[in-house]
Amino acid sequence: MKIVSFNVNGIRSAISKGLFTWLSEFQPEVVCLQELKAHEHQIPAEKVQELGYNAYFFPAQRKGYSGVAILSKLKPTHVEFGMGISVYDEEGRFLRMDLGKLSIVSVYHPSGTSGDVRQAFKMEWLDRFLQYVNKLREERPYLVIAGDFNIAHEEIDIHDPIGNANNSGFLPEEREWFTRFLQNGYIDILRHLYPDKQIYSWWSFRFQARKKNKGWRIDYIIVTPNLLPYVKDSFILNEVEMSDHCPVGIEFDLEEFQKRVEQI
Repeated sequence: MKIVSFNVNGIRSAISKGLFTWLSEFQPEVVCLQELKAHEHQIPAEKVQELGYNAYFFPAQRKGYSGVAILSKLKPTHVEFGMGISVYDEEGRFLRMDLGKLSIVSVYHPSGTSGDVRQAFKMEWLDRFLQYVNKLREERPYLVIAGDFNIAHEEIDIHDPIGNANNSGFLPEEREWFTRFLQNGYIDILRHLYPDKQIYSWWSFRFQARKKNKGWRIDYIIVTPNLLPYVKDSFILNEVEMSDHCPVGIEFDLEEFQKRVEQI
């Protein structure tokens, strides 16, 4: 099973650039989307269904802003919309789907690039998010957290660590939070499998950054340690160009997981 995360930077824009064609060719079983910038009625549901997906959308209340979704070829046993924290749920940032004992989250962390107010909002969100997922693990211990974290964790995850040292997305306090997050029992699966691989998932639209590969790795698939035996690979599809981000994902052995875990 392929689980993919993709910040589409506007789903209608991504559709116009070939999103549905790519999905029909790549055939991921689960797709976590971020930054929809659209409400459900603005997305062609019949086309999504033709591709074989059950679709779950959690848009922001504000038009043309934020929003997350999960598309799944497997029918979920439960879908949870939001975190139950209104200030965050209004921005459409967290959506969870359960497939039996496996839980998959699509999350869109705030950006702090617009100024001090939003940076403070981001830092508060990060702490509340960690509290929330830690609590969630008590009842849903098998977690895949997929999404745009808006943080490049280590120097290997950014093209110019020195020049960006004071920029939101690579601030010391953000990187320290990410380290603490992982220390709470979460695994950045791409870095776990490929410790020396320098590859990015986001590039600025300015200065031909993508052409020059001056990027950041800010999109992640995070798993709890109990899922490690079932993750067969991790990948970043940086040749897919429908957004300023590209898809990231994992190969997951759902059949083996069900055989070993669902029977417990």
